[in-house]
This record gives sequence, structure tokens and C-alpha cells, in this order.
Amino acid sequence: MRTLIDEIPVPHAVDDGDWPAFAAAMVVRNAVQAAAYGTDEMFMSAADLLPYWRDPHEPKRLLVARVDGGIVGRAVVERQDESTEVAWVSVEVLPEFRGRGIGRALADRAEELAADVDRLVVYSPIPDAPGERLHPPTGFGSVPQARAEVRFLLARGYTLEQVERASRLPLPAHDLPAAPAPDGYRMHRWINRTPPEWLADMTALFTLMSTDEPSAGLDEPEDIWTPERLTAYEERRESSDRTHLVSAVENTATGTLVGMTELAVPSELSRPAMQQDTIVDRANRGHRLGMVLKVANLEYLQRERPGHPSVITFNAEENRHMLDVNEAVGFVPMGFEGAWKKVLR
Repeated sequence: MRTLIDEIPVPHAVDDGDWPAFAAAMVVRNAVQAAAYGTDEMFMSAADLLPYWRDPHEPKRLLVARVDGGIVGRAVVERQDESTEVAWVSVEVLPEFRGRGIGRALADRAEELAADVDRLVVYSPIPDAPGERLHPPTGFGSVPQARAEVRFLLARGYTLEQVERASRLPLPAHDLPAAPAPDGYRMHRWINRTPPEWLADMTALFTLMSTDEPSAGLDEPEDIWTPERLTAYEERRESSDRTHLVSAVENTATGTLVGMTELAVPSELSRPAMQQDTIVDRANRGHRLGMVLKVANLEYLQRERPGHPSVITFNAEENRHMLDVNEAVGFVPMGFEGAWKKVLR
């Protein structure tokens, strides 16, 4: 068995010469996700994923491991820009090719590509297992210490900083709680493109999301959005087959959007909708707006795009407020992932 690790370019479109290798690397991604969560509901096609790989504000580099010419593993290195002090790294190997040093070789190369940053962050799904548990400093959640993924990361000098919960809401959801917008607030909804009058407010909410979401000791940097960036992002993702449903809430006294939530909905009815960001700014909390937004967008989904099996969402285990909202709506846990950090200097 001969293993070759190399970097492949991100294709510009599904019909250019780099597409087959990129698509094969996404097959690895889907197989690893299915093995980790015990379901294929985490599947995303290569065409779905390409717009995110083409985002100049989140540049990614893609390494692949080939065995006898076939791609059996991949590693991803993501930066915000060359000045960012943190890089996000992931390593994935097909289950049937594990235990042969392929993951270690990919991780070595990925860390070499990010050697100039101060710290590395890894998000890794961890299937449950019996035995001793490893707890993050937050005190919320844990991962099984005996799992190979855990032992691999610990051996490479990573520390567990946070546990994220993946949750699933079966659809149709018939018993959503009543959650009308309170006095002084007005709901708005749209599909795909943000209306021009809300671009500035939405970019402020996206920027807030990058620092307001609990991130434990990961020290993740602020990600600044602008109307131009949001417009370009929405244009790129139109090449995928996913529809984006947005519900936002306006404070009528100020005339500004103070909260939003978004669902990404694939065209195939057999696939689940994916919950994207949900955020309410601090000055407007305490009015149950998180619940108002979640319920409004789920109702929007069932009216505009009915027939999907579920909605999938991720939340930090210490984000008790949002977990309370999700549990009240009907979400149940389907798996967990560890958020890890390695300090380089």
C-alpha cells in the first residue's frame, strides 16, 4: 500500500479539471460524518459545499491522502486571512483506512501549513463510548476518553476546550410552542437574498455572532462582515441547490433588526434542513426573541418547503439558554463533537 499526501486546488466550478478530486474529498467528509453520527443526515453534496470553499474571507486549503490512486482521507486548513493568529484544522480518514498512519501524516502536513499562527482549533465529532470521561474547563459536557479520536488529539498536544451538541428536530413539527412577537417588535421573512434595506443590520448581527456565541477558551477572533461581503456571499451560494430561509425581528422603536435566524434547505426532500446562525443582540434580550425567531422560521420552513425529515442544529453545551429554546421546540440530542485547541506559541 502506497500513501501519497498532496494539496489539491479548490475548483472554480463543477465542470473544471480540479472537480473530480475535490468531489472525492467531499465523499470522505460525508462518510466520516455518517460514521460519527450514525446517520447520513449530515450529508452535503460537493456542489452544496463549493460556494463555501470559494469564500475569499474564509480561505481554505485542502490536502488529500491517496492510497493506490484513490482518495481515502483529507485535511482542511482554514484561515480568515494571513494576519489571523488562529487556524482551524480538520483531519478525516475513511473508517476502513484508519490505523495505518494516514491521519497522522495528514495532521503533520496540515500543521505545517499553519505553523505561523499562534494556535490551532479543531472541531471533531466524537461517537459515544463507555469508560472514563474527559471534561472541558467549561464544566459542560464530556467525551469518552477511550475513543481513538480523543487519544489522537491528546497525543498531538490538543486540549479539550468545549463540547458541542448536535440536535435533531423531527419534521413535521406539529406542537411548536406559541411564540408571537412581543409588543414593540415586528417580524420579517425572506428567502435567499437579504433585502437592501436590511443589509447593514444583518452584517452587524453576523459580526456579533462571531464573538457572542460561547467559545470557551478557544479564543476565536472577531469575524467582521460588511454589506458588500454579505451580498457577495449570497450571490456565491446561489450556485448550490440549497434555499436559505431567514426570519428576522425588528425593534420598531429604533427601526433596526435586532435578531435573526436562518435555515439552509436542500432541494432533495429526503435531506434535512440545517440550522444556521441564530442571534439576538444583548440590548434586546429578555423578551423571548430567540424562541420567537426559531418558531417563526420553523413555521416558515413547513409552509414554504414542506416534506423534509428533520432540522439539524449545533450548540455549545454551556449555551443553556439556546438549548432550552431548542428543547422546548422539540430538538433532541443526536451526537456530540469536541472543540480542541493547541497553542503553538
